[in-house]
Amino acid sequence: MSALPPPPPPGGSNPYGHQPQGGPPHGYQPFGAGGQVEHPQGTTILVLGILSIVVCGVLGPFAWSMGNKAMREMAASPQTVYSNRGNVNAGRICGIVGTVLMALGIAAFVLFIVAAASIGSTQ
Repeated sequence: MSALPPPPPPGGSNPYGHQPQGGPPHGYQPFGAGGQVEHPQGTTILVLGILSIVVCGVLGPFAWSMGNKAMREMAASPQTVYSNRGNVNAGRICGIVGTVLMALGIAAFVLFIVAAASIGSTQ
């Protein structure tokens, strides 16, 4: 037969009579909210991606390549939880869209020049 455990002491469940102190131990520095850390270039990638669509398509390839590099870095350290993974991915996708729009603009410009040259040479 097994003996029943003794009942808990009155006034709390701590048998030593003192209340534990809350908070992290001395010298403990958490990374951020819930142990998450931000990628240092996350905001830069997002801003470059948005600017590549809105203002200057030349920034698109930079946002795209920086985003790919940051995503590889995040995948290489699975023990670290990045809080701005969505921003990095959004900036990378905006960089892809900006690059495609820039390429379409260059192609349209070249076609316009070719069309203007062919019309001018037929007259």
